[in-house]
Amino acid sequence: MAISYNNLWKLMIDKGMKKGDIRKMTGMSSCTMAKMTNNEPVTLTVIEKICNAI
Repeated sequence: MAISYNNLWKLMIDKGMKKGDIRKMTGMSSCTMAKMTNNEPVTLTVIEKICNAI
């Protein structure tokens, strides 16, 4: 099953947010953001932090 974060990117655009904003709000590393940009898997802890931040 392929991973896609397209819905997250669309939601961020709708809210006027950038990837750097999410990184600052959640404290995630640039490596984790790079994984998400490349549609690679990340931990559920990261997903939970993003959900709480948005």
